[in-house]
Amino acid sequence: MDLHHFRRQYQAGGLRRKDLNADPIQQFEQWFDEIVPLNIPDPTAMVLATVDQQQQPLQRIVLLKAVNEQGFVFFTNRYSAKGQQIAANNKVCLHFPWHFVERQVIVSGMAELLSKEDDADYFSTRPQASQWAAWASNQSQPLASRQALLDQYEAVKKRYSGAVPLPDFWGGYRVVPTAIEFWQGGEDRLHDRFVYRRHQDGWHVERLSP
Repeated sequence: MDLHHFRRQYQAGGLRRKDLNADPIQQFEQWFDEIVPLNIPDPTAMVLATVDQQQQPLQRIVLLKAVNEQGFVFFTNRYSAKGQQIAANNKVCLHFPWHFVERQVIVSGMAELLSKEDDADYFSTRPQASQWAAWASNQSQPLASRQALLDQYEAVKKRYSGAVPLPDFWGGYRVVPTAIEFWQGGEDRLHDRFVYRRHQDGWHVERLSP
């Protein structure tokens, strides 16, 4: 398969230092607010990268559920592969691949557990079917068949026909950023890249070569 001819020019616009917010979280929120009205599917989708015990990086898509000055929040099964990897090495990376507007955001940082109160507050907002699914799936574990999963799901539905309790293995993580990079595509591959790095006296920003 010849993939050499799959290319295009990036012409959506540039990114200049004078246009950057001094706070990278506010800069992220500004870019996110510009994306939402475009009605792109899953604007909160982000790639989460972790490293296993063999130092093998792994990636998967999770959904951003909150962002503020403290960091970026997502929820998952803590017994899953990513949960176990974070428990062993909490250095992670998030990637927002907003290629439809010729932008990327890369967040490097440390993942920390949310409180049980935060977990319960968010779990209570999930549709009941999603709550049942959280109980039914032994995430990342071998599964004999799809029917086995459906049988587990039906058993959970019968067990929790009313209020669904918070699983003790399910909860949230906050990625506390140490660096956030903003990438804007440019013509002839002359992209604009700015990275904010956290220092004791606040965030420092510098331009990177494309």
